[in-house]
Amino acid sequence: MPSDGTLPAGNGIVQLPTTSNLRLQSNPWQNHNPDSYEDLQSEFTPLLFSSLERYLPQNLLNAPRGTKHKYMREILRRYSNEGDRNRVQKHREYRERITSNYQPLYRSLYELNATTFFVPSFINAFMVNDNNRDERIKSIMSQPAPGVYAFDMLQPRFCEMLLAEVENFEKWICETNFKIMRPNTMNKFGAVLDDFGMDSMLDNLMEDFIRHISKLFFSDVGGYALDSHHGFVIQYGFNRDTDLGFHVDDSEVTLNVCLGKQFSGGELYFRGVRCDKHMNAEALPEEIFDYSHVPGHAIIHRGRHRRGARPTTAGQRVNLLLWCRSSVFRELRKHQTDFVSWCGECQQKMRERVHQAVTAKRVKLFRGQEESAS
Repeated sequence: MPSDGTLPAGNGIVQLPTTSNLRLQSNPWQNHNPDSYEDLQSEFTPLLFSSLERYLPQNLLNAPRGTKHKYMREILRRYSNEGDRNRVQKHREYRERITSNYQPLYRSLYELNATTFFVPSFINAFMVNDNNRDERIKSIMSQPAPGVYAFDMLQPRFCEMLLAEVENFEKWICETNFKIMRPNTMNKFGAVLDDFGMDSMLDNLMEDFIRHISKLFFSDVGGYALDSHHGFVIQYGFNRDTDLGFHVDDSEVTLNVCLGKQFSGGELYFRGVRCDKHMNAEALPEEIFDYSHVPGHAIIHRGRHRRGARPTTAGQRVNLLLWCRSSVFRELRKHQTDFVSWCGECQQKMRERVHQAVTAKRVKLFRGQEESAS
């Protein structure tokens, strides 16, 4: 095979399509087992390539790994300019400066260990065979509001250790005067877990557990094809953030787990899922819901679910968040021109359109009958 990754043909070399002709399938090849790209150096995460591989054209599914990697990399580069790639490289260097100097307090947190991280009910739901797994996962979930699922997830000891690890990281920041990036533009306090070495552990959490939950409940927003994440903790209380304004996340699916500590207030208020076009639409009565945090308990919902956090009035509240993203869904969303199934306002307008069409049809039939009778 040629070293440049092109496919050999009977009478020569078949080059990959030009960049403008590179395409992915709209639906995944469910039974295809993708290659691992962990050992390849790239500006994109290895998990992203494994996820995209299921969407390759059929003639490329069994091509050499180098060929598939080149094809997918060119597609990804089409949607990221040089400035984006430079920012990614600088962020990688920023992480390397942290991980080469910061000494973890609990190294066991940096590799996923289900038996020490999760409560038995959560583990057992995933341990059954494929035929029963979906039902077992559903059995540990409650749905307190449309599109919001709650479940018991983390062991108390894990919560304590992760809180101590974050405090140790914050102490290192103060001692070294290292300037860190905070989790997002709305939270002034907290830490990005990916930046000090937990990215691989959180990748495994998403791939082995959260993606399966998301496939069941959020397939309409790419829950079946999550391929990257942003993992962080946020802190509320005295000398910290107190509340969080009305917002949506930069994610397809969001996992939110309370780690502790002792606190009052801090409830989340939900106001329905909306697309960009209907972000400011009024919430329907059934979409209005408040959620009170319980340490160790998780909620999971679409990233576009509008919400905010009420003030934490006493103590300190710390939460673990995992923003899960799907590059495939984001690509497909660019081509959506009409109503989307996951937006409450779009659904309402679709029902109105159907009602108008049915009413118009009835009027037309009624008039036709009157004319026939006359």
